[in-house]
Amino acid sequence: MTALAGLWRLDGNPDAADACDRMLTAQRIYGPDDGAQWSEAPVALGRRLFRLLPEDIYDRQPLHSADGHIVLVADVRLDNRDELCAALNLPAERAGLSSDADILLAAFARWAEDCCDHLIGDFAFALWDKRNRRFFLARDPLGARPLHYHCGARFFAFATMPKGLHALAEISRQADEDYLAWEMITARPLGTRTCFRDIARVEPGHIARVTRDGVSTRRYWNPERKTLVLRNADAYAEACREQLDIAVRCRLRGANHVATHLSAGLDSSAVTATAARLLAGPGGRVTAFTAVPRENYELPVPRGRIGDEGPFAALTAAMYPNVEHVLVRTGDGSPLDRIDRYFYLFERPVPNLCNMIWVSTINDAARERKLKVLLSASIGNLTISYAGLALLPELVRSAQLLKLSRQVAMLVRQGGFRWRGAVAATIAPFFPPWLWSSVSRWFRATDLDPRAWTAIHPDRFSQLRQDARGQHQDLSYRPPRDGFDERLSVLFCIDSGNFRKGTLAGWGLDHRDPTADRRLIEFCLSVPTEQFLRDGVQRALARHALADRLPQDVLLTKSRGLQAIDWHEGLTSSRARLRDEIDRLNGCGPAVRTLDLTRLGGLVDNWPADGWERTDTIRSYRLALLRGLSVGHFLRSASGSNA
Repeated sequence: MTALAGLWRLDGNPDAADACDRMLTAQRIYGPDDGAQWSEAPVALGRRLFRLLPEDIYDRQPLHSADGHIVLVADVRLDNRDELCAALNLPAERAGLSSDADILLAAFARWAEDCCDHLIGDFAFALWDKRNRRFFLARDPLGARPLHYHCGARFFAFATMPKGLHALAEISRQADEDYLAWEMITARPLGTRTCFRDIARVEPGHIARVTRDGVSTRRYWNPERKTLVLRNADAYAEACREQLDIAVRCRLRGANHVATHLSAGLDSSAVTATAARLLAGPGGRVTAFTAVPRENYELPVPRGRIGDEGPFAALTAAMYPNVEHVLVRTGDGSPLDRIDRYFYLFERPVPNLCNMIWVSTINDAARERKLKVLLSASIGNLTISYAGLALLPELVRSAQLLKLSRQVAMLVRQGGFRWRGAVAATIAPFFPPWLWSSVSRWFRATDLDPRAWTAIHPDRFSQLRQDARGQHQDLSYRPPRDGFDERLSVLFCIDSGNFRKGTLAGWGLDHRDPTADRRLIEFCLSVPTEQFLRDGVQRALARHALADRLPQDVLLTKSRGLQAIDWHEGLTSSRARLRDEIDRLNGCGPAVRTLDLTRLGGLVDNWPADGWERTDTIRSYRLALLRGLSVGHFLRSASGSNA
């Protein structure tokens, strides 16, 4: 990975080189190995390198085009490197001595800004067009590499992380309270806005053109609705296996021993098993980490969830001699233990502080073993293991009522669904939002009002609810009408760049997700929904496709894992610290305006003695309390408040 920075003094001030140097220095933790920059009067850009790939020894950025008119800096891992070299007619000798940034520059020389349509992998890059006096910036479809910018009257600047931009005295560190509140209740980004008021982001799957007139953007990644027609379910399963193998293989580049997250679920099991199979030939190894509760944890578990994923994960690991299975217990660690460190590394609130306990513990263990690559499967439920429930309303829309009745009956009989749940998944997408909210509250005992699971200030919530209506945002969380639109809308909201970059800086781990492979995503989007929900079985495609590499018990389980089932114990042990943090937040103006601190204080003062598996308790403490404290801590840290 690489940390980028660049500056264009629109007022002609010739200090761009010094400013760019400060921006790069501020980001040294994201690129400790080598730094370099180029400048020409009011324009400068540069990069700091973190060597991870074999070809990084050839990285000589900033790079210049053959005609000298283009200067490029890139944070890039190309997963279709060989295909690109062939398409660009690069001689094998030249390709072997080229960094990924070199190949990217050649792709831009061939296709200009359309080069993004040809790139597979994780990337963020910026180039300066000397001839036309403009910057061009772009990011990969799911934002695995971050890229931020500031556009003002006197200058334009970009940097990988906000701290690069904050190295410039002209850019305020003030948090964007409205944006943080919006993200709390929608879990969705808001255009180019970020957690900092004066800093924007290049959105994933977008390109940005910067001229003296400002910044214009467009989405380049916008998958078309296509339907893949194959002869039968076996053919779809075989095609899925092929795509998964490709996605995992390219993400093993430069590593013969990798770490993986391994749970009881299909996605992480699929990635771990596939990596083990591919590495077995060259003598490679996989260290699979599974987060498990403390020993002898026997408290109740929510219905339909697996509290201890260790036994299922062990079944998968046991199938492969080159997999070392490591159980990780977090003990009584507090969600607040590393919260200052998270602010420094990620520069945005952590949405789930409970999960960060086991995530950080796994990262620690991987670092101790000197592992450099971590494979995960966070997009799997949108790709290979999509549940397929949107098939039910799709059948309603196409008036295939006989087929619908059969699917609903089989879903209840074989899929573990209750009748009312199956009916709700079928007809609820056609309810108006207010009706669905009422039905959920009275018949499903589920409160979908965001105030039930967030600690947003009532006044702030009222304003944001009006804003959401004005933007036609549905806050009722109705089941989807269409599987393609459902997944695409979620994919368009994903932006993992800050967390990936922070994981690299904090633990030296390059986090790669095969289930986020663009080719795999587009393949799964083209598979008919009926292949995912077949004969009443959810995730049917994954269960079929993975039969050659996962144990039957893992394939057939209908329950889902719940990481950190003992989350409440560490939270309980840090109750005094929670109260202290809330007291500090009461002295921080942005936190007072954004959060319902009275509610947070009441939750701490009225601590449950039991019932931690109950939905209302989870929403109040794991979601509202901890997410509220995470946002509050960010606001307090950004404002410099030590109250």
